[in-house]
Amino acid sequence: MTAPAERSHAIARATWSLLWPIAVAVVIMLAAWVAYLGFFHVDSSVGKSPAAVWQYLVTSPGAAGHRDLVFGALAKTLADAALGYVSGLVAAVVLAVAFVLFGPLEQAFLPIVMLARSVPLVAMTPVVLLAFGRGPAGVAVIGGIVVFFPAMVNVVLGLRATSREVTELILAYGGNRLTVVRKVALPSAMPALFASARISVPAALIGALVAEWLATSGGIGGAIPNAIGGFDYDQVWSDIVVLTGASLVIYTAVAVVESTVLATRGFGARHH
Repeated sequence: MTAPAERSHAIARATWSLLWPIAVAVVIMLAAWVAYLGFFHVDSSVGKSPAAVWQYLVTSPGAAGHRDLVFGALAKTLADAALGYVSGLVAAVVLAVAFVLFGPLEQAFLPIVMLARSVPLVAMTPVVLLAFGRGPAGVAVIGGIVVFFPAMVNVVLGLRATSREVTELILAYGGNRLTVVRKVALPSAMPALFASARISVPAALIGALVAEWLATSGGIGGAIPNAIGGFDYDQVWSDIVVLTGASLVIYTAVAVVESTVLATRGFGARHH
């Protein structure tokens, strides 16, 4: 088998190993949803089944308006999540590289970073809003905080996985620490970088929901409390379903790209 054929086979195998567990998980979640409503005898005016959500979004007379309402809120939430996702990941990578290049910087700031991580996001949000306002900057910071901490730790560990022998060899041939990071550490940290990108998808959505709930009152984070206040649980459940579906689709897309790139570059299939 030729090298391109081997890479194609590895990509297909990695993609399949990713997709089938997700399909099984979706089926299990739907079954658990129906079983929960039935087992606990949840009132149908509050607990909506998959069939009720389908009717609300697809087959009811007002389905078109419902879809406009729900997917309009979803679009706003995804835009807010994208702000936090990008800002958090970029900040995590930049600070992780700085920590690896400058040891004293890590010793000085890592305890502060970990201390900030211990503060609940709900408690931190009012301070962020006072500093950055309720516009895109505030939303980006709130979402970025949720993404930043786990991504930064993951990337630091990935960058530090470079073997001592390779590092010493580059330094012996006149390279510096920046050369080590650029030529060896960053390429070898690709699994950690992609893992951070993948796990940051739901984190960014959570950050967007918190920002919308406490700051902007837009998107799904603002729509769900409003719908609950109006006793419109069809919309509540539909919001939850489309947000969960969007999160799953984006997570899967990032994971497929991850598996494809890592398989192409010889890292093999991603471990779940």
